[in-house]
Amino acid sequence: MNFVTKSLRAIIPTAAGLALAISVPARAENAMPETPSDVAAAPADAAKTASGLASKVLQAGKGDKHPAAADTVTVHYSGWTTDGKLFDSSVQRGQPTSFPLNGVIKGWTEGLQLMVEGEKRRFWIPAELGYGENPGGGRPGGLLVFDVELISIKQAPKPPTPPADLAAAPADAEKSASGLTSKTLTKGTGSAHPKDSDTVKLNLSLWSTEGQLLQSTAQQGGGPADIPLDSLRIGGLAEGIKLMVTGEKRQMWIPTKLAFGEHPPEGVPAGGLVVEAELVSIKEGIPAPATPSDVAAAPADAEKTASGLASKVLTKGTGSAHPKATDTVTVHYSGWTTDGKLFDSSVKRGEPTSFPLDGVIKGWTEGVQLMVEGEKRRFWIPAEIAYGENPGGGRPGGLLVFDIELIKIGK
Repeated sequence: MNFVTKSLRAIIPTAAGLALAISVPARAENAMPETPSDVAAAPADAAKTASGLASKVLQAGKGDKHPAAADTVTVHYSGWTTDGKLFDSSVQRGQPTSFPLNGVIKGWTEGLQLMVEGEKRRFWIPAELGYGENPGGGRPGGLLVFDVELISIKQAPKPPTPPADLAAAPADAEKSASGLTSKTLTKGTGSAHPKDSDTVKLNLSLWSTEGQLLQSTAQQGGGPADIPLDSLRIGGLAEGIKLMVTGEKRQMWIPTKLAFGEHPPEGVPAGGLVVEAELVSIKEGIPAPATPSDVAAAPADAEKTASGLASKVLTKGTGSAHPKATDTVTVHYSGWTTDGKLFDSSVKRGEPTSFPLDGVIKGWTEGVQLMVEGEKRRFWIPAEIAYGENPGGGRPGGLLVFDIELIKIGK
C-alpha cells in the first residue's frame, strides 16, 4: 500500500526514489557479502570527520571527481548493524542502485562526497547521521556499517534561477481566502483547470523566502514530473495549481501556516514557501471513492470475529473457494480513517494490486480469507490487528475501514 508522507521531500515524486529508506529483503540469487571483521566499531586507522563519520578506503578509485550533494550516484553497497547482521545489500540483489545524494541519510550524503568513481570505502555511520537509535518502520538503529562502491556520478542539472519578489508578493498578485497569493507569469494556451483527482505534468520549483532552493523537478529528473494533485501535502500548493491552465506559468507565495498547519514541523522555512509552477499538461484522473456513511464505527449488523474484526458483505461473490493465508490474492481496495479521510486506494490509482495474504496487516490476512472471488466486503479493522494506535512512518493509526473487492486467488 502506498502512503504519501507530509515531509517536504514528498512534495514532488522522484523517479529514483530514496535509497536506504527501509531495509530490503535479500534475494537468494547472489552470495551473502562477508561480514566485516571490524563491524563492531571503527578501527584506529579509520579517517574521521567532525560530524563523527568514520571511513576507510578498501579499494582506490580510478577517477578524480567527487560527487556533489545534488548529484545522482550509482553504487553497490552492503549494510550491517554492529552485531554483524546484514540488513540491506545491492550486492546480494545483484543490481546496483542510483539515487540523488541529497536524498539519503546524512552519513551517506557526507561520506560519498569523499569518494571518486571506482573507489570502494567502508563507513561507520553514527546513529545521528543514520536513522537514529530507535527509528522503527523496519529501519536499523544505532551505529551502522556500510561497504560502498561508487560506480558512477551523474552531475545534477544547474539549479533554476530564483524568481523575483521572493520576500513578498507584489501588490498586483491575486489573493485567496486561504492566504494563498499568486501571479501569472506566462499566460496559458489551454482552457480547462485541473481537478483534485487529476494528474498534472509540472515544472515545479520551491524556494524559501531567503532564496534557498528546497526542491525542483529540474534537479530531480531534468524535466517535468507527473504529479497526482491529491498527493501534494503542502497546503495551498494544489489550490494554486488548480487556478492554472495548460501552458501557464505561475508564481505562488504560501505562508508557513497555510503550507504546514498550526504546528509546522521542525526545519520548515519560517517565512513560508515561494513556488514557481509551469503546467505542461493535465491527465484526467479517477475520482476518489465515496466515503462510507458508516466509516466511524461498525454497524450493528456487521459480522464480528474473536479478534475484533468486523465486516459486512457489500456485493456477493461468484466464486466458492476461500483463499488461504499462504495464497496470493489480487484485489481492489480503498481505506479510510474513522474521520472519513481516504489514505489509500487502488481504485483511485486505476489498477488492482496483488500480494501474499500472509504479508499484510493481520486484519487483512484474517478478513480476506472470509471472502470468495467477485465478493466486495467492508471491514472495520481495530488498531491491534492493523498498524497500532500511533504507528508513525506515514501509516494511519487507530480503527481503519477498508472496502475490498477480491478479484482473483492465486498460489
